Amino acid sequence: MRRALALAAVLATAAPALAQVPPAEIGQRYIPAPWWLREPVIASTGMVRVELPANRARFRARFGAVERTAADATTAAAKRARELDQTLRALGADRVQLTTSFTTRPLYEQYRQKDGAMVDNERADKIDRYEVTAILSITVRDTALLERAYRSVVAARPTSIDAIDFTLEADNATKTWLATEAVRDAARRAKEGADASGGHRGAAKIVDPSGSVCRSQVLAGWPSYLSGTQAVTVERPAGFDQAEARQMRFVAPAPAPPPPSIDTTRMVEVTLQPPVVVLTEAACVIYALLP
Repeated sequence: MRRALALAAVLATAAPALAQVPPAEIGQRYIPAPWWLREPVIASTGMVRVELPANRARFRARFGAVERTAADATTAAAKRARELDQTLRALGADRVQLTTSFTTRPLYEQYRQKDGAMVDNERADKIDRYEVTAILSITVRDTALLERAYRSVVAARPTSIDAIDFTLEADNATKTWLATEAVRDAARRAKEGADASGGHRGAAKIVDPSGSVCRSQVLAGWPSYLSGTQAVTVERPAGFDQAEARQMRFVAPAPAPPPPSIDTTRMVEVTLQPPVVVLTEAACVIYALLP
């Protein structure tokens, strides 16, 4: 009798665990619905976009030198790059960031083949000279200094200058504001959808700033209903730019005069306008759908 009672107690304790809903499997015809689908709901994906000017500019300048030894070539290339390095660092380390690297390439003696073509004799004992290239990677964090920095690079007469790569690195205030706008857009879409269907938008059940709930396949094996959603263009409120500018204001020492080795009188006039970059954000909010 005691064994029977003990077995009944164990089974009673294990019953809730045995009754737990198993995980859904893709392709399964009947699966358990999420808890928030136990009553009518409306899932709304808020998507917003904003156009902002790029605030970072990156490009490279290369200085090449050819000498009998690798050491001499490195010294010559480094000397040419150092002059520009000093000029750009005078603009402020927090405004213009610099990184210097080197590549070394041996130049071999050549011989003529029977058909007359010249071919490198690529043997260690047939190295004639060394070509060393100093690569100065430049990141302009304050685009107000971009044209000045670029003119300094041109005046230094590098071997080559890469095209400028513009990017936008939004600050925390912009990211937070855009995420909030995405949730507001989700609320607006849900209200309009509920009104159009003859119902009313109820309280929010899930607020997912990442938007992953609406992107997931809510009913396994069925397509997501995020497809086709278009982002809404939003504008930053008045005064936001000024607040952001105060947060990102640079305090840099007065720029030092450029080294005399760079002839600033030969600086060409250039106009470099940062392009507009689009930022997007999405948020998923699931509301109760009331009659």
